[in-house]
Amino acid sequence: MAAALLLPSTVQAAVVTIAPHQATYKLSLANARSQSSVAGVDGSMTFTWADACDAWTIEQRFQVKFTYAEGEQVDLNTSYVTWESKDGRAYRFNVRKSTNGELDEELKGEARLDGDKGGTARYVLPEPHEVTLKPGTMFPTAHTLHLLSRGQPGLYVSAPVFDGAEAEGASDVGALLGRMVTPAPADVKGTDLLQARAHRVYMAFFPTDSREPLPEYESNLTLLENGVVRSMQIDYGDFKVDVRLESLEAAPKPPC
Repeated sequence: MAAALLLPSTVQAAVVTIAPHQATYKLSLANARSQSSVAGVDGSMTFTWADACDAWTIEQRFQVKFTYAEGEQVDLNTSYVTWESKDGRAYRFNVRKSTNGELDEELKGEARLDGDKGGTARYVLPEPHEVTLKPGTMFPTAHTLHLLSRGQPGLYVSAPVFDGAEAEGASDVGALLGRMVTPAPADVKGTDLLQARAHRVYMAFFPTDSREPLPEYESNLTLLENGVVRSMQIDYGDFKVDVRLESLEAAPKPPC
């Protein structure tokens, strides 16, 4: 059964009904500027958003091959496994990043938030340390639900978001809700989950406590009201990557 969440706000919020699901996406190069060293992108992403009764769990895995203009090829593999309480206060994470089969970095730990007062992230890997989370910080699923609950085109939300993917802590994320759209029919399995209306969402990701005026990267996505990402384009500045949905199915219901 899909779960419902109502977030309080001075702006009237809507009830968000999430459809736990498993999705696969195809990654490819959309375009590259003339000065870009990237000549090709080929990969896949699997994404599972599951209901764990009192929490959400997410498993996200990337397998991407970058081909550079001089002919070199680099294989990047990244996996994220997270657990996030439905009240948005507790979070656990395990992130692994590898290049050409060699482990680059592993991050593991947990974090807690005290409402809007901020909180603390405690890392076990790559080495034990703590990071203070600023007031207003959100975890990833709470951030997505926050955006969906507003649903007002033109609404801009800026907040630190902590996902455990960086040892330095949270990233500042600016998100702009665009107009509602009705996506064209898709030739993928799980089309019953694609019947929901969609938001166009534009997001910019800035490094932690950075004074740089430009984001590290930006994304433009079509996000269905049930939480399914229909499509996405990621802009890294000198090249862009298309993320296209290939398959979709409902995740198993939990025995709550």
